[in-house]
Amino acid sequence: MTTSVSFERSLIAPCGINCGTCMAFLRVKNKCYGCWVDFDSKRKTCCECKIKNCELLAKTSSKFCYECKIFPCEKIKHIDKRYRTKYRASLIQNLVTIKETGITTFLELEVKKWTCPNCGSTLSVHRDHCLVCSFELT
Repeated sequence: MTTSVSFERSLIAPCGINCGTCMAFLRVKNKCYGCWVDFDSKRKTCCECKIKNCELLAKTSSKFCYECKIFPCEKIKHIDKRYRTKYRASLIQNLVTIKETGITTFLELEVKKWTCPNCGSTLSVHRDHCLVCSFELT
């Protein structure tokens, strides 16, 4: 099966969220284009994000939280706990993987992780089934 799933560095938020797997990114109507995209209709939650706007993050060259001197901070720990509990994803682990293997390898791993094994569509981190074919994830 050929996959059409791909992710770019610009879809990986400073906190380690892969915006390409977010429901707001995957939907057609009122679509979000990720926290790095700058345009007038950008979602308020992205504009006001305390992590993206963190002054310590601004001092990093990578613009990823793993490079911060207080990583993982309480903000990252809080959102990581929510994503591990509700969505089967660890943002801290994502950031450690980016740091250890590089962004290119991380993106390749993300394609494998977030491609539906049944139809090849992009899976959403926020759902337990494929949005295209309804394949149930375990």
